This record gives sequence, C-alpha cells and structure tokens, in this order.
Amino acid sequence: MASGKIGVSTKDLFPIIKKFLYSDHDIFLREIVSNAVDASQKLKVLASTGEFKGEVGRLAVRVSVNKDAGTITVSDNGIGMTREEVEKYINQIAFSGAEEFLEKHKDDAATIIGHFGLGFYSAFMVSDRVEIFTRSYREGAQAVRWECTGDPEYTLEDTDKAERGTDIVMHVSDDEKEFLEEGRVGELLNKYCKFLPVEIVFGKKKEWKDGKNVETDEDNVINDTNPAWTRKPSELKDEDYEKFYRQLYPMAEDPLFNIHLNVDYPFNLTGILYFPRIKSNIDINRNKIQLYCNQVFVTDSVEGIVPDFLTLLHGVIDSPDIPLNVSRSYLQSDGNVKKISAHITKKVADRLEEIFKKDRKTFEEKWDDLKIFIEYGMLTDEKFAERAAKFALLKNVDGKYFTFDEYRNIIKDNQTDKDGKLVYLYATDKASQYTFVEQARGKGYDVLLMDGQLDTPIMNQLEQKWEKSAFTRVDADVIDRLIVKENAEALKLTDRQKQELTEVFSSKLPTMDKVNFSVQLEAMAETDFPVMVTQNEWMRRMKEMSAMQGGAMSFYGEMPDSMTVVVNGNHPLVKRVLDGMEKVTADRLAPLYDELSAAEARKAELQKAKEGKKDDEVPQADKDAMADAEKRIADVNSRKRDELKAFADAEPLIKQLVDLALLSNNMLKGEALSAFVKRSIELM
Repeated sequence: MASGKIGVSTKDLFPIIKKFLYSDHDIFLREIVSNAVDASQKLKVLASTGEFKGEVGRLAVRVSVNKDAGTITVSDNGIGMTREEVEKYINQIAFSGAEEFLEKHKDDAATIIGHFGLGFYSAFMVSDRVEIFTRSYREGAQAVRWECTGDPEYTLEDTDKAERGTDIVMHVSDDEKEFLEEGRVGELLNKYCKFLPVEIVFGKKKEWKDGKNVETDEDNVINDTNPAWTRKPSELKDEDYEKFYRQLYPMAEDPLFNIHLNVDYPFNLTGILYFPRIKSNIDINRNKIQLYCNQVFVTDSVEGIVPDFLTLLHGVIDSPDIPLNVSRSYLQSDGNVKKISAHITKKVADRLEEIFKKDRKTFEEKWDDLKIFIEYGMLTDEKFAERAAKFALLKNVDGKYFTFDEYRNIIKDNQTDKDGKLVYLYATDKASQYTFVEQARGKGYDVLLMDGQLDTPIMNQLEQKWEKSAFTRVDADVIDRLIVKENAEALKLTDRQKQELTEVFSSKLPTMDKVNFSVQLEAMAETDFPVMVTQNEWMRRMKEMSAMQGGAMSFYGEMPDSMTVVVNGNHPLVKRVLDGMEKVTADRLAPLYDELSAAEARKAELQKAKEGKKDDEVPQADKDAMADAEKRIADVNSRKRDELKAFADAEPLIKQLVDLALLSNNMLKGEALSAFVKRSIELM
C-alpha cells in the first residue's frame, strides 16, 4: 500500500469544493457519471482503432445507492486506470495560477471545477470519504484502490477486481443524507443524464403486482442514448419531432414549428428548438430551453446567454464549445456563446421567413400564437426586427392578415390625412368598440385588431420607424377627427349656446373612480350619434405602457382615465335639447346675463384703469371694487349653472343621451344601468 499527498498547490481546494455553491452541489452526480461515460466512449474509440482487441460488450454506467452503508456508487466498464494513471489524473492537481484563481472564485465551486477539469473532486461536495476501485483495459493490468477523506492525504493500494472499468464509491456525509434517497438520485439522473450517449442504469425496472411495485430482472435504463437532436434532419419525421417534444415537456400543448440546428463551423452546435403556444404571460414561458454540452445537461436558465426573446422558445441546444461547469456570468461573456446566440437568432428568423414564404396559409393560421414571440423579438433585438419586417403580420377586424407593406398600400389612398400622415385605425376589443368600428368602416376605412399583450409597445416602435404614420384607436375621437381630410366645419352655435349646452350636459356626467369626464361640442353629421364617449389616444397608451413597465412610467398608471363626452351639435336630438333649454330658461337667465354683463364691464373698466401701475399705486377703493366685481361674476355664474342644472334635471332626454354613450362604451353598469332601463321605458 502506498500513501501520499495530492499534488495541489493550495490548501484551500477541498474546503471550497465542500463548502461553496451549496445550491448547486447536486452537480456532483453529473460530474461522476459524465466521467464514467467518457471512460466508456474512450473504450469504443480504442476498439475502433484496433488498440483494444478484446470484447467491448455492452457498455453501461450503473448507479446504485446503499442506504445502510451510506454510499452512492457509480460504476462503468470503460477503459479503467492503471496505478500510474491514478497518480497522474487523480493525485496530480498542480496547476499554475491556482492560488489567485481560487481566491477570486472561492464562492463559485462550479467555476473552479469547470476551469480546471476537476469533475471527480465534486464528489467531496457530498462525501466525507471517496474510494476508487479501478482496473485498466490493458492486458495484465493490476486493479488498484484509491481512498481519500477530503484532504490532501490519500492511500493507493493493489486490490482485486475481476472486470475492467472503474467504481467510484462515495461515502455520503451526515449532512447530505438526502442523496441516499432513491427518489432524489433518480431526480438528479433524470435532470442531468437523461440524454447521455451511454446507457445509465439505475436499479431494476418495477412493475405493479399484487398491490405493490415489484422489481423485475430488467435494467432500469434512465436515458435516451440517441436523442432526436443528435440525428440528421433527413432521418426524422414530424412524429419524431413531436415525440421528442413530449419527452422534454410531457404536459405541454403541441408546439407550432421547430428548427433543427446543425452547425459545424465556425463552432459546433446541434439542437432542436420549438415555437410554443404563448397566449399571454411571457414570464411563465421563459427558460424552457435546455443547454447541453456533449449531451450532458448544463442549465435551463439561459436568460442572458441567448437573446431575451429566444428564452420563450422551448427545446435543446448542445455545443461542446459551451463550457460545462462555469457560472452564467462566464457564459454571458464567452465569445463562442455570443456567436452561438447570434447564429440562433438568425436561424430563427430564417425559419420563420421560410415558413411564411412556403406556406403562408399555415403561417397565418398560427399567427395569433406566434405573434407575441415575434413582437417580443422585434422589441428587444434590432437585427431580428429588421428580418421580421418581412413576415410580421397585421390582422384586421375581419380576420384578414397583411404584411406591413401590403397593408400600407391598401390604406394609403383613403387613410392619409390632410397633412400627409398615414393613419392606422385599430380596435383592441371588436365587440366593445363595435360602434366606433362600424363608423370607421362606414367611411370606407379599414380597422386593425390590436388586442395582443405587446401591441402597444409595437405600435410605439413602428410609429418611430415609419415616417408620417400614426396608430389611432377608433374610439380616440369622433370619426371625422380621426383622419382629418380638410379643415373641420365650424359649429353653427353662438358662444352662449355652446356654453349653456356644455353646462347642461356636464351636469349629467357620472362620477366614477379614477375617471375624469369633460364635455366637448363638435360639428358632426346629423346622422352621426348625438353623444359619444372618446378617450385620448396618447394618455391611454401611456397608461397601458405603465401597466407593463412600471418604474418611471408608473406615474401615468396612477392618473385617472381622461374621457371626453362629445356632443354632436348638429344632431336633431341635441337641437331639441337646445330649443327646450332656451324656451324654459330664457326668462330666468335674461336678468342674470344682464347682471353678468354689468359686472364684467365694471371689471374690464377697473383692469384698464390699473394698466401700467404697480400694485401699490392702485387705490384701495379700486382693489375693493375689483374684488366685488369678481365676486358678483362668480355668484352670477353659479346661479346660472343652477338654473341650467335645474333644466337638465327636469329633462330626462339629456341623461338618456349621456347614458346611451356610456352604454356603447360598456361603461354603464349596476345601479346606473338599472336607472337607464327604467328611464327608457318611461320615455317610450
């Protein structure tokens, strides 16, 4: 028996491996099994080159748990090691620059392990003692046993081992007993090893018999050694891709499309990416891509490694050029990773464009599911946005689809305003905005349906990119002001009539939480609605962006909705209100207007007298007279409003017109709706 010290240039290696990166310490099983797979594959290579002339047999890595003994054993029948190879590969960890590197990365054991290829030593994350029983494939080789208790001291001695290969026996420490549970080990094997290229055997298969699970004689092979992404696309059919998707995501809906990646220059990359169906919430669909290195699972947290929008894809990426055991911060700065990321973005855009050109009908049928992914890509990746402009679609309220260029050509003649701006009209809810949509269509306008989660930021982006273009929701204004073709016709009412109508309708505006209403008189066609409710486009869009982004934008989210009650001054019903108002209030308002006129004249006289004077040069008597005039004006206006409100209270038609407008905007509910129905019956 021989003993010695492991050739490590720092005493800190073992404490760092055992202590740090606690949340990721389950990588030990991945490392040990991966080493066993490497040993098995090397034997295949030696056999194929003639260096090994013996019988290869069935190569497999076997994982077993002995809860009573407190051990996990990983066994392979690969190339094994001689005493000299154990000395070289296990005992000599003398690497230059280790002291500085270990100090810098002492909080990240995975980085240390990956940087120096110390996969075997990850066993000490969960073990207080590790044994190696190994026998080389070489003819006449002597089997040896190595043992270490997690410090530089080790023993190495000859032993008996009938077959070639290596057994790694990990004596699990008391505070890591969870890894002696078969369920926990099975979970880790399924996570890290389910696509390794050599069979991984974990116990025997079980079957339900006589009311309990009973072991059979058949090995429980937990992995698929030849997963779909390792095969050539020409070998696979649609059902193969669907079957593989089921392996990855047993409970998911069927995907829309897939992309098979197969690159060997300037880097090696294989994989299959799927477009999932994403209905609304982006966040719950992230991080479904599994990252592999030579079929060994690395991570499924690819955010920051690939462009943000690609984290919505599902599937597998496998590249030997992506380091196996490094932190995400390292991956994010790695040159190969950046090249791979850019290449995948290009392949995704190429695939979408190919599908669009090859089978536009199918592409349109799946657009509603693809839309959120493509829009997210356009918003977060400028190069993808440039490519996506060729296949991104706009959908109108009739369910027809158009590319950006197609739609622009369709509407440019009829939807360009007097200033040369092209106006894209849209609805966010075809049903609730039906009245406004129909008015727009009555003018010969086309209306888009923009009801997606990301449509508001997309419209903002397109307005910035497209010259003299604007997106306007159909209920943002009355129809003649949505696309102004010529100077608006003046309202044929006196200033006094405008003011009184405004007061009358304002007195019947509802009180709603976080909603501000104002009245605006407009000159519209007699056939248009008498009263409509519109919402300012800019303010509404800011509130929508606030709901998505928060932060500095949250200010807009706290502001009330700004709604305008537009009164059509040319409508017969509004004219009836005006005639009735003038008939009922004329006698009562006439003396008030006389009084108001006198007070305003006195105020004007006093203002003229103080022109050019400083405040202390104005006589106190004039100041008192000015205050009295302003008080009289306010008092008269208040009495005038009271008279107009009294008329509005007595004329149910006014409230009926306001409620009809609210009803068409789905804003009349509860008690107000009940009162409207009752009033409607009474008016009939």
